[in-house]
Amino acid sequence: MRFVARLWAVRLAIALSVGLSTWTSGAAQSLTWLGTFGGDRSEAWGVSADGSVVVGWAKNADWDRRAFRWTASGGMQDLGTLGGGSSEAYGVSADGSVVVGWAQNASYQWSAFRWTASGGMQDLGTLGGNESAAYGVSADGSVVIGRIQNASNRYRALRWTQAGGMQDLGTLGGNESEAWGVSANGSVVVGRADDAGNAWRAFRWTVSGGMEDLNLTYASLLPSGSRLEVAYAISLDGRYIVGYGINATTGRREGFLVDTVPEPASLTVLGVGLAGLIGLKRRKR
Repeated sequence: MRFVARLWAVRLAIALSVGLSTWTSGAAQSLTWLGTFGGDRSEAWGVSADGSVVVGWAKNADWDRRAFRWTASGGMQDLGTLGGGSSEAYGVSADGSVVVGWAQNASYQWSAFRWTASGGMQDLGTLGGNESAAYGVSADGSVVIGRIQNASNRYRALRWTQAGGMQDLGTLGGNESEAWGVSANGSVVVGRADDAGNAWRAFRWTVSGGMEDLNLTYASLLPSGSRLEVAYAISLDGRYIVGYGINATTGRREGFLVDTVPEPASLTVLGVGLAGLIGLKRRKR
């Protein structure tokens, strides 16, 4: 089972719903098509802070998806696999030196990876299950987040560091969780987790406090019957969290923006820009 279609749609929708800061530059506007590895498709998923490094995946002549790292001077670089046929890159550090994603091993199971020019593609492993995936990385590349399958074949939010290895971030009383966003310093992770009733709840995890339910933390901001279901991204400083949930006022699933500044915190509903995209289901390979 895969989340690729949903992840792409949600990231695009968040960008459209929240709106990007307007800026001007003396440089001329440009559009660059990145190409493929001989196949018919490629997708770019991440970009370094200065825009010089792009990561994603591209099909080769054998129709395999291969993770790539692109630069203007070097073009599209195939990052390889973990012994299987395919790989996909989803995140990149601020300076473009660390790339994360997932790749097939020799048994054609998908495993989270962390790639550097000096070390190549590193298999981050699992926690007894058959699959893991990396969706994001801290600004300095030291912290990787995503999801991992445990020995009970349940997906759990993961946080990986070189010193501590793979860490299961737990749940909110249910069986599964997934991590989707991380702050610049890697200390704050956001995502979604099941509660005891198997309902999705948006979470925030911190090194000092562990996993907290955003619905409880910001209960005073939520109209009766509303629920924050998934947190997909967090600002670099950890202040702003975006995702989607149920807005009881309108009866719709809508994107949200939480400003977590201590006093007063605020919740902004982003309207229907996200609603048409969140219905995308998991896509099988």
